[in-house]
Amino acid sequence: MVIATTKIQYKILLSIILIAGLLLTLFTSQWYWLNKGKNDIAAQSEKQINELVLFIDQQLAQFEIIPEVIATNPILQEGLLAQKDPQKIAQLNAYLSELQEVTESSDIYLTDALGVAIAASNWQQPNTFINQDYSFRPYFIEALSGRAGRYYAVGTSSDKRGFYFSNPVLHNGIVLGVIVVKVDIGVIEQQSTGIAIAGQYEFMISDPDDIIFLSSINHWRFRSLAPLSQAKRFALNTSKRYATRPISELAIKPPYNALAEAEVHTYQITSANGSETFLEKNKLMPKANWTLHVLAPLKPLYKSLPTIMLLTASLYLLLVLLILYAIERRKNLRRMLHAHNLLEQRVKERTLELEQANTKLKDTQDELIQAAKLTVIGSLSASINHELNQPLAALRSYAQNTQTFLGRNMFDDAKNNLKIMIELTDRLADIIAQFKSFTRKSQGKDNAIEIEQAIEQALTIVQPEIDKQGVKLSKTMLKGKCQIWGDTVRLQQVLVNVISNAIVAMQQSPMKRLNITASKATTSNKLIISIQDTGPGVREGQMSKIFEPYFTTNERQGLGLGLSISQRIIESMQGKITVENDVEGGAIFKIHLPIYLYEDART
Repeated sequence: MVIATTKIQYKILLSIILIAGLLLTLFTSQWYWLNKGKNDIAAQSEKQINELVLFIDQQLAQFEIIPEVIATNPILQEGLLAQKDPQKIAQLNAYLSELQEVTESSDIYLTDALGVAIAASNWQQPNTFINQDYSFRPYFIEALSGRAGRYYAVGTSSDKRGFYFSNPVLHNGIVLGVIVVKVDIGVIEQQSTGIAIAGQYEFMISDPDDIIFLSSINHWRFRSLAPLSQAKRFALNTSKRYATRPISELAIKPPYNALAEAEVHTYQITSANGSETFLEKNKLMPKANWTLHVLAPLKPLYKSLPTIMLLTASLYLLLVLLILYAIERRKNLRRMLHAHNLLEQRVKERTLELEQANTKLKDTQDELIQAAKLTVIGSLSASINHELNQPLAALRSYAQNTQTFLGRNMFDDAKNNLKIMIELTDRLADIIAQFKSFTRKSQGKDNAIEIEQAIEQALTIVQPEIDKQGVKLSKTMLKGKCQIWGDTVRLQQVLVNVISNAIVAMQQSPMKRLNITASKATTSNKLIISIQDTGPGVREGQMSKIFEPYFTTNERQGLGLGLSISQRIIESMQGKITVENDVEGGAIFKIHLPIYLYEDART
């Protein structure tokens, strides 16, 4: 009873710990994900706000110098000095209209020293600026004092938002009037909105009074970020900055604080479409005296939170299961340790037996390959004896002649005979060395093989049989240097074996021709060695069995073992060997091997 109670208490305590750990894990993951996400968004917003500030500054900078340049034109001074001359004013209107089209500005107009427009680019339009009083505008007051002016406002005549650049028109150091260039910032707003849409964020630009006049969202436009006091409303009405546009407060939480020291803020903005939370970053534009706000929506971040929480909970539960499993496994480890050690010992014994068996198998295979070599040498023994007997008989004859020459004091003739005897001895040594190289066991070491040299070495072995059988040999080698990677001795065995079989197959043929070709495949980096004879070929029913061990045909003696071994050797060199019949008769054996190095002599 006491043991059962203890187990229940243990399970309850364990459940409380697991639930508390799950809650802590979820809380930590939520905090980390939101904090990391906001930091990433803030970093991205920093780049976006710099790009947008640069773009807007560049757009405004295009028009900044225009008033200063226009003010130097004498036609403005003449118009201001002769305001009642219709012809002068008409010329001035035409000039300003032409400039407006060239500069692509919204409007260009000229005021006198009292602030009344006497000429304008829109002189023909119903809402022309001519005779309008702009003396209350700060940009006029700034220019009248002799300095260039900059100001943002909604036009009292056009009711369009614009940025105004002004410059005084001087005559003998006296300000006669002010030239004004108006830029339609609605165009800049459209372009900036396109940039914001591409960057998946929103933006707004506020003036020094914290009133939004540019924004990617229409609902935010002409709204105040901060509450409007009576004094501020009176100042706005006096300056007519927003003409007759009503200014209301933007529904934003927490209240906007322009003096806040934090670089980024989180705001919830409510509109007719509902509320949305944004991460806000702002930057002052000193030239225009504007504040640019980039607002990145946090909805995607919050939307991804449930998935992250689910993933975190899953990982936590998986970790708990792994820990519980590890504990349970440790409990059973001692009971399984003896059985495990016993099984491991048996596996080691079995592995040792397999290694010994593999060693025996390799030794047997090497002996089989060596036996196949000796079989080939045995089949060529008559030709080899003939190839060796010729130089030996010649040596005996030259030796007797030399003895006679020496007895007659014919030293020059004896010297020539000795030279020929040395050459015959070298030839014998070369033949014996080649056969010795062929019959020795392979060391199992791969190296780069010059293919033309390998073919020549193989032909040295079978050349006596070729001469004996009267076979016409034709060789076509690659133009250049070609190497493969493999065992030289084993490749030589394959070539000797296939060439020997071809010679045997042509014993009853009236025309005996052996064609050996080395070429490069056109579709891959492979070397193709083709060995073609004029024998009876291979029967179609025997094609699939010709490389099987101990398979022989009446026409091709000795194929029972040699071709099977040859196939294994070529496959160990990452290649393949195939056979096909030529349309004009005879068989074609093709050896495909990967090229290790190829240097075309034509390049």
